[in-house]
Amino acid sequence: MLAGLAAYAQETDTTEVEDYSQYADAELAGEAKRFATQKVLDQSPNKLISIGYDYQSSYFMDLAYFGPPDAQGLIASPERVTNSFNSGLRLAANVPVISRNNIIVNLGGNYWETRYDIENPENVTNPLALSLDRYGLRTMGLSTTIFKPFNEKQVLFVLAQADLNGNYSLADIQSLKYTRYSVFAIYGWKMHDRLMYGFGLARTYRAGEQIILPLFMYNYTLPSRKWGVESIFPARAHLRRTFNPRSMAFFGYELEGQTYHIANRGNEFDQWLPNNADDLELRRGELRIRLMYERSIKDFIWVSVQAGLRYNWRFNLDQGDFYRGFTGDQPYLAENKIRNPLYINSSINLVSP
Repeated sequence: MLAGLAAYAQETDTTEVEDYSQYADAELAGEAKRFATQKVLDQSPNKLISIGYDYQSSYFMDLAYFGPPDAQGLIASPERVTNSFNSGLRLAANVPVISRNNIIVNLGGNYWETRYDIENPENVTNPLALSLDRYGLRTMGLSTTIFKPFNEKQVLFVLAQADLNGNYSLADIQSLKYTRYSVFAIYGWKMHDRLMYGFGLARTYRAGEQIILPLFMYNYTLPSRKWGVESIFPARAHLRRTFNPRSMAFFGYELEGQTYHIANRGNEFDQWLPNNADDLELRRGELRIRLMYERSIKDFIWVSVQAGLRYNWRFNLDQGDFYRGFTGDQPYLAENKIRNPLYINSSINLVSP
């Protein structure tokens, strides 16, 4: 959700040429009020439309048993399965609907998919692994972002987002009652053209759980204009190296994740959960430590390539969606452990001027 903060765009102001001599006798009004812009110098360009592809290499998954005990009352050990790879399309759009110097409002949408390829699924008994192999995971969302400057220094960022996450298909989309809502707000200060910082609060599912956490935004470009920082901690932080206005590299991290409704589409869960197999939530959160390179290939068309480590933060199964927070002690239905593969991601983007 917080990635939407960088997705603001401003349109160029165009006015007709006018004969101002007719106002020669008019008194001059006071100077027009000035407002801060939403970016610092050399900050990475806003992506209006993005078409990308994400790939993760092979890794093990140790999936916990959550079925009934056997005749002796014993619970089976976790089952180790191998996922050959993850892959999926990532589409996003974020376009301005109001663009003035005193307010910018964007509307956005996104579609992400994650496909799994479990080795030898005919030998696998864990129903979560079978469901992931057959149906994968999908996210569709709508969002609105607002940038409101109050003057040349004080600004407000607001983002609200609704996501539908699950193992559904586009031909059979799950009920809207499983829509998850996120919101954040940051109040900040633009000290000068190279520095903006702010503090805020977010209600988000980014780490897989529904959590409420404080935010710290810090965007800074050094006087040399070769190096800079772009961050909304703890969601993401990057060190930026600007080679020229059309070519830049980044090193940092981003926290990704959501809670996914896992439907019993093929009756995979009936044997383990015969009476309650339709209210499952996969709490999926991951930390992506990465190198990125972005450059313009023609005018406002940019390519972006990133590679790094996908570190598993959470991959647990719950029954129902509820608030656990940082201090809740409610047990998971299944606590799973998955290894940390390498990943690559590439996209082509239409960016704002």
